[in-house]
Amino acid sequence: MASHIDNLFYKNSDEFFAANAGMGLTYDDVSLATCFSDVLPRMTRLDTTISDKIALSLPIMSADMDTVTESRMAIAMALHGGIGMIHYNMSNADQIDKVRRVKTYVHGMIDRPATVPADITVGDVLALIEREDYNFSTFPVVDAAGKLLGLLRGGVVKSRHADHKVGDVMIPREQVLTIQEKDLGGDPIATADRIFLEHIGTNKILVVDAQDHLRGLFTLSDIERIRDEAGTDAIRPSRDENFRLRCGASVAVPRYPDGRVNYDALNEHVSNLVAVGVDAIIISTAHGHSAGVGECVRFVRDHFKDLTIIAGNVTSGEGVEFLADAGADSVKIGQGPGSICSTRIVAGVGIPQLTALYVSAQAAKKKGVRIIADGGITKSGDIVKALTQADCVMLGGMLAGCKEAPGKIMEINGKLYKEYRGMGSMEAMRHGSAARYGHDLRNSKVTKVAPEGVEALKEVSGSVDQILITLAGGVQSGLGYLGAPDLKTLRERARFIRVTMAGQRESAPHDIVEIKTTPGSKA
Repeated sequence: MASHIDNLFYKNSDEFFAANAGMGLTYDDVSLATCFSDVLPRMTRLDTTISDKIALSLPIMSADMDTVTESRMAIAMALHGGIGMIHYNMSNADQIDKVRRVKTYVHGMIDRPATVPADITVGDVLALIEREDYNFSTFPVVDAAGKLLGLLRGGVVKSRHADHKVGDVMIPREQVLTIQEKDLGGDPIATADRIFLEHIGTNKILVVDAQDHLRGLFTLSDIERIRDEAGTDAIRPSRDENFRLRCGASVAVPRYPDGRVNYDALNEHVSNLVAVGVDAIIISTAHGHSAGVGECVRFVRDHFKDLTIIAGNVTSGEGVEFLADAGADSVKIGQGPGSICSTRIVAGVGIPQLTALYVSAQAAKKKGVRIIADGGITKSGDIVKALTQADCVMLGGMLAGCKEAPGKIMEINGKLYKEYRGMGSMEAMRHGSAARYGHDLRNSKVTKVAPEGVEALKEVSGSVDQILITLAGGVQSGLGYLGAPDLKTLRERARFIRVTMAGQRESAPHDIVEIKTTPGSKA
């Protein structure tokens, strides 16, 4: 009897969405029913794929927005098992450089360590530490060309030695423990760990190139922390076959003044991105089910057979099939759900996100492609619901306040904020994203276009790792409640029920004065 009653109220995906055909539903409109579980949250795995070539241990990517993802964000995302998508509101050369920074980043190695010259005094170093607010006092010593001369130990950086020259008190070059950049191998952390074990009592390894220029620095404390974390968590850094962090980049559709696609420019830019190691590119506009996007996806697939291509955005099964047939590996789903997107208000189009995901997922299964839930996520529970249909989620607003996001921090009434804007906002379009929305503000005298996004502020929210750890924990809790050890089982066991406005209110903390907001939750 109990089973019969459950099945009457709690429906699996196919039954639930068929029963609600014609109704646009988003995350807060539904709740998931719990199941018998012998799975603890810490036992769950969040592994997913966004193509046959790219696996992630965290099903989250950062949005290709100019207030969300550049190299710092992409590095942080990859280190925590996801992937960052670098935006295109910059010159091609700048975007290539940012991808290069991600691909050449060595986990655990400080790639631009603070240095001092040999001809200044220890007193000058003390002033430098105070001025820059450094929390360390050991410095590599280099000449004007960056060639390593020695190492200034923190033990001598004291006021009593203020008058001594750095060159007189440093450890000379021949006594400094170094490793050549080319000898780091496929696992630099293991290499550094082995060297530290062979040189007990040493807590710094300097990395140099063939000409003895300083290239980086390992510290014992960093290596020990990383080694302690290894193997204790299901979340692993996203790396390619050469042990480099994974990174994606968004590509604009270049056009001639008459509207034709400039395939030469497209081919040149994608070629340069591939040359520096980009793992995936995104070809997306606000309306991905369009001739121009299809043409570009087809062109890139024909010329770059092994490159992961993500295309979008669409909200229909036909749109998914169209982009899959053109050659996309993954399709972004979402038109108007973002917190700074006004497409539905301005243009009157778009489908509430959860319904769009279900419809799109049916076509994706048929075509053998992945789908990415792009927009509308404000808390970890939304990610759990999205992953009942999608292979991965894309986050913008939840990451825009992180210190790794681009943009300056501003203080307003004692609180710290960062700028966050939609790529369809007027300011973002002036900086290059107008093509995404079918406009050209750089080469046209027509400036009275209708923006499909707004400019806003996000309160500074700490570091990416704090946000991602909290979100991953929430998703793992969701899997635990459904007795799902992985995302595949989550999709199989998910049962839905619609909730009323009163039910939505009941779902959140209520009738209290909250004194501490849960990190990663919607305030």
